[in-house]
Amino acid sequence: MKTMTLHSVVAAVTDRIRARSRAERETYLRQIDAMAARERGADRMGCANVAHAIAALPVNDKLKLVVERAPNVGIVTSYNDMLSAHAPFAGYPQLIKDEAHRQGATAQVAGGVPAMCDGVTQGTPGMELSLFSRDVIAQATAVSLSHDMFDAVLMLGICDKIVPGLLIGALHFGHLPTVFVPGGPMTSGLSNDAKAKVREQAAQGKVGRAELLDAEQKAYHSQGTCTFYGTANSNQMLMEAMGLHVPGTAFVNPGAAMREQLTREAVRTVLRITRRSSAAGPPQGARAPSGGSAAHEVASVGASFTPIGRLVDERSIVNAMVALVATGGSTNHLIHWVAVARAAGMRIDWDDFAQLSAVVPLLARVYPNGSADVNHFQAAGGPGFVIRELVDAGLMHEDVLTVRDGGLREYTRVPALDGERLHWKDIGASGDISVVRPAAAPFSATGGLELLTGNLGRSVIKVSSVPDDRHVIEAPARVFDNQEDLLHAFSAGELERACEATEARGLVCVVRWQGPRANGMPELHKLTPPLAVLQGKGYRVALVTDGRMSGASGKVPAAIHVSPEAAAGGPLARLHDGDVVRLDATAGTLQALVPHDQWQARVPAQMPSAQAMANQVGLGRDLFAGFRRIALTAEEGACTWL
Repeated sequence: MKTMTLHSVVAAVTDRIRARSRAERETYLRQIDAMAARERGADRMGCANVAHAIAALPVNDKLKLVVERAPNVGIVTSYNDMLSAHAPFAGYPQLIKDEAHRQGATAQVAGGVPAMCDGVTQGTPGMELSLFSRDVIAQATAVSLSHDMFDAVLMLGICDKIVPGLLIGALHFGHLPTVFVPGGPMTSGLSNDAKAKVREQAAQGKVGRAELLDAEQKAYHSQGTCTFYGTANSNQMLMEAMGLHVPGTAFVNPGAAMREQLTREAVRTVLRITRRSSAAGPPQGARAPSGGSAAHEVASVGASFTPIGRLVDERSIVNAMVALVATGGSTNHLIHWVAVARAAGMRIDWDDFAQLSAVVPLLARVYPNGSADVNHFQAAGGPGFVIRELVDAGLMHEDVLTVRDGGLREYTRVPALDGERLHWKDIGASGDISVVRPAAAPFSATGGLELLTGNLGRSVIKVSSVPDDRHVIEAPARVFDNQEDLLHAFSAGELERACEATEARGLVCVVRWQGPRANGMPELHKLTPPLAVLQGKGYRVALVTDGRMSGASGKVPAAIHVSPEAAAGGPLARLHDGDVVRLDATAGTLQALVPHDQWQARVPAQMPSAQAMANQVGLGRDLFAGFRRIALTAEEGACTWL
C-alpha cells in the first residue's frame, strides 16, 4: 500500500525535536563520525594491546582478525540463569561465533551487564535499585566496549531496564553498527485476567499464600519474558519500530525452531552494515536515509555502513514514541526514551508524547490494556501489523535507516521458516480484531496517554484501560509517605471507611517520596490489587504518586511520575490529608483545590527522617547514594550521567 502523507502533528513534533536538539545533535554526529573514521582496532592499536585482546582466541580467529582483517563482532550479554527472560541467552554466544565464522568474521563476548527483575524485587528494598540499574547497565556496556577492538556489536537483552541501558550504552559508541537480539516471551500460562483476580482475592484475604503462589507459578512458568505487555515487551515493540531488530524477532518463543535462525540472521545482518577494509582504498560514505540528519560523509566505510548513532535520529525516536502509544505500552518509556534520546544528542519531553498520543489511534489491546497476552498479540499480527498500519496511515516515518537495507517496510512482514531458510511474508488482515485492529477502525481514536498539569506538578496517566466514567476523579486526599502505609490502611479497612465518609464516595491516595532522588523511584505494582478492589466495590478512587507504575495500574486512574518530586521540594510535599484533589484526564489537569494564596503559603514537608535513613542503607542501597543526589527529574529521563 502506498504510504500516506506524514500526519501534520507527527511532522510538527519531529521538526520541533530536530530544532531544539540541533546543536547537541550536530556535536554528537561529529564525535561519532570522527570515531568511525579511525583505522580498525587491530590496525590502530599497539602490538601489546592487540596481543592482549586476542590472546584467548583460537589460532584461526587470530589469523582472521589480524592477517585477513576480518570484522570482529562484540557481544554484550545480559545472560543470567536466575531470570526467565535472560536464561535463553546462555547458548547465544557460541551460536553467534559459529555464524560469524561461517561469514568469515570473528566474534568475542565483550562483557556482561547486570539484569534484575522487577517482578522479583517488587515491594522490597531491592526495587529501589531498579531504575538506576538502567544507568549501571549503560556504564557496563561502555566498559565492555572500551577495549575498542570491535567493528560491530550484538546486544543480547530484553527486559525492563536492560534494553534502555544497552541502547544508551550503544549510543555512546554510536560509531558502531549494532543489532539487538531478543530471546522471546515464555509460552502462555495462566491468563492475566485469572492471575489478576487471584491477586485481588488475596488482597481481600479470600485466598491464602498457597493459592496465590500457585497462581503466580502457573502464570510465570518457563524461560522467556513475562507474557503481559509491560516494560519488557514494550521494549521489544520499540526495537522493531526503530529498526534495531531482525524484523519480526520480538515475540518468537525461546523454544521455537525459528529462534536459532533469527539469531544467526542477526549476525548476518550486523555484518552487512559493518565497515569493511579494502586494499583498493576507502569506499564511499555511510548509508543515509532519504532525508534528515545523516548528511555528511564518513571516511573509510562501506556503502551499507550504518552506525547506530546515525540510525537513531529524531525520526526513529518519534517512530518509537508512536509505536508506544499505539499499543498502550509501558509508561516507563516516558522516562527511558527521554534518556535514550539524550544519549544520541536529542531532547524530547512529555509534551511530545502527549501530542502524538492525541492523534495516534490505539491499535492493540494486550494485558493490562486488554485480556490478551503477547503470544496472542503475535498470533494476531503483532508488531508487523501495527507498524504497517501506522506507516500506511502516515503516522510513522518510513524514510529512516534501519539495520536492514529494505528499511522500515521490512518490519511490516512476519518471519517464516522453510527448513533452515528464513523468509518473510505479508501479514495480511488482523488475525483477531479483539487484539489488533487496523488504523481505520481502532479501539480508540487516541493512544490513551495523557499529560496532566496543575498546581501538583506535571504527571502522566495511561487511560487506555481506565473506564470512561473514571477519567475524572475529585475526592479528598489521603497522603502516605510510603506504599507500605497504604497497604496497611487498606488491610485495616481505613480506606473503605474513608470512601464511605465522603459525599463523593471516593478517595485520592497520594504516595510521595517515591521519586529518583528520594529512593530511586521504585514501581508500586503492589498498590494495584487493593485499589482495584475498592474500585470494584463502586468507590471512586485514584492514585497520585511521584513513583512509577509502568502502566500496570490498569483500570484504576493513576497520575504517576509527578514532577518535580516531593524530595526536590515538589508540590506533593505541600499536600495535606483532606485536601480535595481533582484528577481530570479529559481536561489534562491535576489540581489540589486549595485557594492559591493558602497553597503558596504552605511550607513543603520534609521526608520523615526515619524513612530517609531507611532508603539509604541495606541491600546495596548505600552504593547508590551518588545516583540519588544527582538524578535528573523523571521528565528529564532520571539520568545520572549528565
